[in-house]
Amino acid sequence: MSTLRDDARRGLSDIWPAMLAAVPIGLLLGALAAGKGLSPLETLVMGALVFAGGAQFAAVELWATPAPIGAIVFSTLLINARHVLMSASLVPKLAGFSRGQTALGLYFMADENWALAEKRARTHALTPAYWFGMVVPFVTCWVATSTLGAVIGAALGDPRRFGADFAFTALFIALVAAFWKGRVTFWTVAAAGLASALTYRLFGPPWHVLAGSLCGLAAAWFAAGSAGSAGEAEPAPEARP
Repeated sequence: MSTLRDDARRGLSDIWPAMLAAVPIGLLLGALAAGKGLSPLETLVMGALVFAGGAQFAAVELWATPAPIGAIVFSTLLINARHVLMSASLVPKLAGFSRGQTALGLYFMADENWALAEKRARTHALTPAYWFGMVVPFVTCWVATSTLGAVIGAALGDPRRFGADFAFTALFIALVAAFWKGRVTFWTVAAAGLASALTYRLFGPPWHVLAGSLCGLAAAWFAAGSAGSAGEAEPAPEARP
């Protein structure tokens, strides 16, 4: 039986590749925030209170004086709407959490620790030690690197010149591969990716997030339904002596 220390170590072991991938993205966010006039302290507070990379990038991109509050709120709400579905899928697996642990844990939920927790839940019960063993280092890394990016500012340069912006994309490809379940996963990923790419080209952000989410959900529902129907229609093989 695993101890609290074992679970915490396992959480850290699972999350560290995502932490490494977050470093150039956090630095880039901080540099962009500094370019928009945000101080390192303001960047730090935003990272700690918001802790949502996509929403933070959208907010920084739209930042101006005076700030377009309505546009920022709408864009970040749309981008983070996926967290409602992610939380709904994860809550039943948090039976061993107190209400406070559940609320705090879901507040700092990100795509990476959500996916890793779902994968872990397939074979082990999720414990607070495992969850916070992932969350605390990941949040600390994100806040620290984004703040450092704001301190360094223009001297950092654009990490996209070195392809560092592909780090998260590569990470999510690996996460999807870990969840691969054949045809259903293929159609889900294909529909979400195609809808997101087309919407991004035609309408721009943040609509591509909503389009990808809805089309991915629809594709998963249809693919799972057709797979189930095919399984029901197929007669069971006869027993052989």
